[in-house]
Amino acid sequence: MADHAPAHRPGAVGETPLILGYAGLLPQIAAVATCVFGGSSDIGPMFAFGYATLILSFLGGIWWGFAMRTGDGHAVSWGQGRIASLAVMPSLFSAGLILLSIGHVVAMHWALVLLGSAVITTLLVDRRLRDAGHAPEGWMALRIPLSVGLGGLTILAGVLCGITTTS
Repeated sequence: MADHAPAHRPGAVGETPLILGYAGLLPQIAAVATCVFGGSSDIGPMFAFGYATLILSFLGGIWWGFAMRTGDGHAVSWGQGRIASLAVMPSLFSAGLILLSIGHVVAMHWALVLLGSAVITTLLVDRRLRDAGHAPEGWMALRIPLSVGLGGLTILAGVLCGITTTS
């Protein structure tokens, strides 16, 4: 009896992660809408900031998982040590930006622009991971629209937040 289930290559990005990834943009869309319709409320920008820092740290966690599946890196330029080192950077960047925001060193609208830019910049690491064979097939087809989407929405929240705080 033939198996009629759709073929899916192990190690490839499937349909469910794509759908869930796009659904992950909904909270940031809601945050931007709150920036637009919330008046002078700081709920939208704060939510946009919190969600983007969460996702940026999540991306680092994904890279950590790639590192743990890699050898120690003595013979490979993109080995475990290098990937693990890169994997902690998103969380450290997020923590620093949280501290700078709480301390009022960086205004929220600038923090959002920096954060959105960092999310988009993660694509450089994702591409290297793919090129080195650490990421699954279809990785960049997932990562590009999600990083550009979340990064762009976060930057937009920063611009809108800046408009409402300076007007």
